[in-house]
Amino acid sequence: MSNYSSERPYDVVLYSASGFVGQQTVQYFATHASLEEVQWAVAPRDRQKLATVRDAVGVGVDVLVADSQDQQAINAIVSQTCVILNTAGPFALYANALVDACVRYKTHYVDITGETPWVKILIDRYHAQAATDGTRIIPCCGFDSVLSDLGTYLVVRHLQRELGVPCQKVNAYFQAFGGFNGGTLASAINLYDSPGAAQMNHPFFLNPAASHPQAEVDRNRDLQTSSFNTDLNTWVAPFFMGVVNTRIVRRSRALYEEWQEPYGPDFTYQEYLKFDEPLAWLKATGVTAGLALFMGILQQPQTRYVLSHRLAPPLLQPVLPKPGEGPSEQTMNEGWFTCELLGTAVDGRKIRGLIRDQGDPGNRATVKFVCESALSLALQTDELPGGQTRGGILTPATGLGDVLAERLRRAGMTIEVNSL
Repeated sequence: MSNYSSERPYDVVLYSASGFVGQQTVQYFATHASLEEVQWAVAPRDRQKLATVRDAVGVGVDVLVADSQDQQAINAIVSQTCVILNTAGPFALYANALVDACVRYKTHYVDITGETPWVKILIDRYHAQAATDGTRIIPCCGFDSVLSDLGTYLVVRHLQRELGVPCQKVNAYFQAFGGFNGGTLASAINLYDSPGAAQMNHPFFLNPAASHPQAEVDRNRDLQTSSFNTDLNTWVAPFFMGVVNTRIVRRSRALYEEWQEPYGPDFTYQEYLKFDEPLAWLKATGVTAGLALFMGILQQPQTRYVLSHRLAPPLLQPVLPKPGEGPSEQTMNEGWFTCELLGTAVDGRKIRGLIRDQGDPGNRATVKFVCESALSLALQTDELPGGQTRGGILTPATGLGDVLAERLRRAGMTIEVNSL
């Protein structure tokens, strides 16, 4: 049971519980939270969805309502809970009042954003205050970027602990199958309309203020081409979420360095899509070309307008879900992901990490990641990295660390790190 139950009526409030992913977080908590005596409530951001959510959760769970722009109503919810779990995207449009209240009321916060320009705004605006108060504001707790960030952290620490040497680099290799939902598409479109979009291509966009020599910037630039990987003996391509995940991993590395727990000198991180034979070369080059085309489309205001206003040709309409829509239960259940991580020590020795699970990445995996992140904050504060006093605009690795890894293992996810 939470240490805070006597102080605030709720351990966790699920905000935007009526959205596509939000409804899945409700189902997850309905199944898992009762086992740990968690006091939780749901909060659809649309009053018209109140009855739908109440029917979905059944009797015994409080339903609160606060429009994302109604600061007074947001304050009332945030002040009653220890943790806010937010699935209301695009987050740059709908989450500002919520995060502001969490910092003021010292309420921990997790979400599933991948909107790095918005995360940068949170860092500039709130990191110092949240760090002073010990409030953990942890964006990017979905498929982006728990796999990348937590996986890298586990590989680095295993290498340091078992081999006694610093880490020089970690590369992550993804394979996945599943569908995507309308909220993810809306967030991706909004990403390129954000004020900080022009700066998000800098490799150290989310790092604490520091100068980075040009050679270091060049070593960490985003991948642009497919290549044959000798470690895996197959072809790889740039991973389409690398522009988000790599920034989170580099922020983790920089924060741990500030706390005298460094990863290693000149540490680098990159991530790839991995392709199996037959025709691995053709798959890798085709996906690389397709990714470049899609990124080019998102960077054009006219085509973003077409996508965001559902004006695409009829042929594309079925594959462009609206916000609140997503893949079928069958697609989500049949989905899967695998993330292989290869860590290299400064002396050249290597270790391998593996994270995999059943369920599609953008929905099933994301829901498990963010729900277990919220439960880590609600139930195991004393065990988290840095103890109760750590706060700030953190990352999964710096704010949750081994506690989240162990919770995910108990929830059925394979998480392994082994020396080669």
